[in-house]
Amino acid sequence: MSEWMVQGIGFVAVIFFIVSYQVKSNRGLFFCQLIGCLIIAVQMIILGAYTGALGLAINILRNLLLLKVDDWKWVGSRKTLAGIIALLVLITALTWDGVISLLPFFSVGISTLGYWTNNAQKIRLGQLCGSPFTLVYDILVHTWGGALCEAIALASILVSIARFGWTKLGEGQPV
Repeated sequence: MSEWMVQGIGFVAVIFFIVSYQVKSNRGLFFCQLIGCLIIAVQMIILGAYTGALGLAINILRNLLLLKVDDWKWVGSRKTLAGIIALLVLITALTWDGVISLLPFFSVGISTLGYWTNNAQKIRLGQLCGSPFTLVYDILVHTWGGALCEAIALASILVSIARFGWTKLGEGQPV
């Protein structure tokens, strides 16, 4: 597969991440990010960036679970959160490629903590804190679509905060 085709895969994901932060419902945000993460994970596997790819797989698992939080009450529990963080630790250890492996670890860990609050304000705050780690990782592993995706996602989060208002995002919303 040519370098252009590999990089093109990542640019397709950009659309899903932009849309995700413009959807007010948490369910819509989770679904759009799930698709975007899947696309970038495929790109990272092709590029050999396995820690990042498996970190995105955890994001996909997390988002799938959170889409079912109303149907499966155990999903919202602290035990499930702890299981996801434990899986993140295991995957980071198994794919350890030096200090660079800590970047996806921190990104996924911080954002997962935010997502588990079921609060749009804290979800976006978790993303604002976690996304820079992914942005740096994407640059280091030469995932240009992923890097653009993270930069646009950060800008899109800020737009959603301006659009919906920081205070209104803090009001409890069903996932």
